[in-house]
Amino acid sequence: MNESSAGRSGFTPAYLDRVGSSFTDFLGVTAPDLLPGRRPIPQLPMGDIPHGTTIVSVTYDGGVLMGGDRRATMGNLISSRDIEKVYPADSYSVIGIAGAAGIAIEMVRLYQVELEHYEKIEGLTLSLDGKANRLAAMIRGNLGAAMQGLAVVPLFAGFDLDAAPGTSPGRIFSYDITGGNYEERGYAAVGSGSLFAKNSLKKTWRNGLPADAAVRTVVESLYDAADDDSATGGPDPVRRLYPIVYRVDGEGAVRLTDAEVAAVADGIVTDRAQADRENMNREA
Repeated sequence: MNESSAGRSGFTPAYLDRVGSSFTDFLGVTAPDLLPGRRPIPQLPMGDIPHGTTIVSVTYDGGVLMGGDRRATMGNLISSRDIEKVYPADSYSVIGIAGAAGIAIEMVRLYQVELEHYEKIEGLTLSLDGKANRLAAMIRGNLGAAMQGLAVVPLFAGFDLDAAPGTSPGRIFSYDITGGNYEERGYAAVGSGSLFAKNSLKKTWRNGLPADAAVRTVVESLYDAADDDSATGGPDPVRRLYPIVYRVDGEGAVRLTDAEVAAVADGIVTDRAQADRENMNREA
């Protein structure tokens, strides 16, 4: 199609020329102002903005799990009690957000389009390592905003369709604000409650966990994080708010139902209450 016919169709040449399989690169050519990292950032100190924490992920026998609490904070205030922090990136991977909530959610949506665009252009699914590297590039593009307090530090996990026989197909990747990409072994956590969540995971996670036990490990680590970190929300049976948990295995990424997660969380609360009563009886 020549330039005149392109003009009559209503599209600029950039929309009609193949510029590669990256939607982010395409957006950088056609509308760079729409990229989160390209927008002008106020040079004056900003007030408190909503931040999301905490995200955990564990591998298990057959795949990987990722869970996140539901609280977002703005300084010393709770800005949201039911925010969603874990999303499917594509059919076989998930992403959890920590940091500046608004930019993080926007980055997730752009990343979802990035992976879908690659599939449509190339006719195949990007490898899990390729997905992790694409996300690293997007985080690196947000470095200017991160240096001014608008950092986004996600956690990425997925089922590796190309995993060698005998190796775990579930894999986890963590990042820093510069886009550094690090593969984690077994489990990982990000966010303000990550220290407490990791301490819990050290005690409860083991290699080859069955799926049910792994779900309890994820929910229990979030429970422990909420016990010591004010920015992490614990189970809220009154409002029926429980962590969001995704399971990714050979059949794809599936969100556990609220009833499934509630049953696990309520069981943990019951067990903890029983243990406390037993301790009090021994002391008496």
